Amino acid sequence: MALDRAEQVADQGAEWEVPYDTGDLAATWHEQLRAWLTDATEAGLAEPNAMVLATVDLDGAPSSRTVLCKSIDGRGIVFYTNYTSAKSRDLRSNRRASVTFPWYSLHRQVHLRGTVSEVSAEETAAYWATRPRGSQLGAWASPQSVIMSSRQALDDSLAAITHRFADADKIPVPRHWGGWLVRPDRVEFWQGRANRMHDRLAYDRTRDQSWTIHRLAP
Repeated sequence: MALDRAEQVADQGAEWEVPYDTGDLAATWHEQLRAWLTDATEAGLAEPNAMVLATVDLDGAPSSRTVLCKSIDGRGIVFYTNYTSAKSRDLRSNRRASVTFPWYSLHRQVHLRGTVSEVSAEETAAYWATRPRGSQLGAWASPQSVIMSSRQALDDSLAAITHRFADADKIPVPRHWGGWLVRPDRVEFWQGRANRMHDRLAYDRTRDQSWTIHRLAP
């Protein structure tokens, strides 16, 4: 079976195996994340900034979906979405989330977990201005996570919005759209190794807001 074969390959080790220790990490988690993101980009991975966002609703039901990381700095990581979407409702009811960057072909993952908050309107506007016009129109047209009667209804909504802004040089930011900042308490860098003896190195935020680095057992 394919799954059995995958298990055998994972246990045998391969040319991709690269030892990774705490001394190999950058001084800060965000510098290290940028370095690994650069590696993923240069390796030609599709959507290297794609990450799996996990949230929990008021009833404790978990959800996960893929979103795109749009900025990384000392505060945390930022992605953008509809503020009326299911993910945004989850984030408002439980201000904690986790994200995972899954770079499978590099045998690497990065996991972040922490608190969330909306970014400023100014930060949202600056990013919005870089988006293609079609993406801006789509953000206006789609009532994200709402049940639609048909694909035609969605296409009709886009057509109406396109007509509405046909003469506009610049499309304004919708009030229902903006960015979320994930401010991590832990950032774990996972490097695959043979025989399941993977390298797991984590930056942990302390009570005084400094950071410590630990090795975790695989």
